[in-house]
Amino acid sequence: MLQERTHYVANREGLTSHGNLLLRHAAVDIIDHGIGSADPYLAVKRLLHLNGDIFQVDDLEFELGRFKRIFILGTGKASPGIAQALEEVLGDRITDGLFIFRYGTRVDLNHARVIYASHPYPDDNSYRGGQLMMELAKTFTADDLVIAGITGGSSALMVLPVEGLLFEDIQQAYKLLLLSGADIVEINTIRKHLSRIKGGQLAAEILPATLINLTVSDVIGDMLDYITCPTVPDTSTFEDARRIMDLYKLWDKFPASIRKYLRNGGPAHETPKDFGDLPLHSFVVVPGDAACVGAYERARELGFNGMFLTSMLKGEAKDAGTMFASIAKEVLIKGRPLNPPCALIAGGENVVTLDIESNGSGGPNQEFALSAGLEIDGYDRIAIASIDTDGIDGIADAAGGLVDGTTRAVLKNKGIDPRIALQMHDSYPVLHQAGDSVVTGFTGTNVNDLKLLLVE
Repeated sequence: MLQERTHYVANREGLTSHGNLLLRHAAVDIIDHGIGSADPYLAVKRLLHLNGDIFQVDDLEFELGRFKRIFILGTGKASPGIAQALEEVLGDRITDGLFIFRYGTRVDLNHARVIYASHPYPDDNSYRGGQLMMELAKTFTADDLVIAGITGGSSALMVLPVEGLLFEDIQQAYKLLLLSGADIVEINTIRKHLSRIKGGQLAAEILPATLINLTVSDVIGDMLDYITCPTVPDTSTFEDARRIMDLYKLWDKFPASIRKYLRNGGPAHETPKDFGDLPLHSFVVVPGDAACVGAYERARELGFNGMFLTSMLKGEAKDAGTMFASIAKEVLIKGRPLNPPCALIAGGENVVTLDIESNGSGGPNQEFALSAGLEIDGYDRIAIASIDTDGIDGIADAAGGLVDGTTRAVLKNKGIDPRIALQMHDSYPVLHQAGDSVVTGFTGTNVNDLKLLLVE
């Protein structure tokens, strides 16, 4: 059973023991409320209602008596809460199900099988999960109701390569893509065209069973075919995949079998683009900007003048952190775009471009925070946080960082040069030494990153 949470930041005492205590306490409070606003379990429970034999999903009604069987399935970092909510609403009406969760997830299901797999790099269980999911889908008929909870993170947790590609080659491709600096839309465009289950191909097996998608968005713009891509039509093409391979100079790095497959890919092997009038219904139960909206509302409640800058922030994390810090200084010195005390909120997805040999630890949010911390050195009325809402930023055991005008001085006193850490993309140990790592553990959700700027 998942526990309903009101506090997510586990190391709040450490974060609020130094620097600008007022802003740090406020930042932790705002982060907690932001993440809590994106809880998929609560969102699904609000969306679904069962009245006798009538199953209501938002404004759609389904008469359960006309279905011979009901199945639930899913995978992704936010899928455990969806699964639990579905079991609580439908109970013994569920015939069977299958979910693939990442290692460390704590949820007990009574009506569905569970497999645990690796993220962000797929392992053998990811492959096994993909095989089992496709086998299950092939058993569905027009008399079945299938409810899918597929969310961000599913691409690594559920893998099924196209015929002729080795799983080991797919694993190598996944690593190269994550190091390339490509954003999630670009990465998943290539992934979809190397898969037998992504890009609507799972839906092609499920239909004509009635298929209901319940998903949580971690993609800028809430594009369904990049959030729950196995179970909706795909808008991308092989030509798009080849363009991305060109853009990031990936051809020479990828295994030969994948290069050949992508170069030769065409209409005969294209992903499904339309399912016509087949019974497919999709709902984004938690939009990508949910944490940002929750954070903005909480900041206003705490007395800050508030501004929601954007939910579509992209680009290199280091550069974005520098930009965010420059806005903070503009507020403090010029009173633009708001007068202090104020909170500026942004969301989106930043990236870090790495070499294959890179052994730094951290992630885009920690790199964003460290970069911002250097820029606001000595500005003791500013605090900046950057958080991965799923609780794991990159490959470190931290969700992100919370810095202020004292961060650089703390590091200097410890003999640490944060500029070198930025160059090495090694933000995690530096923020940890400063006492500025934000630790949440798995949050149970996965929406766009949360960027927070506070000025008193």
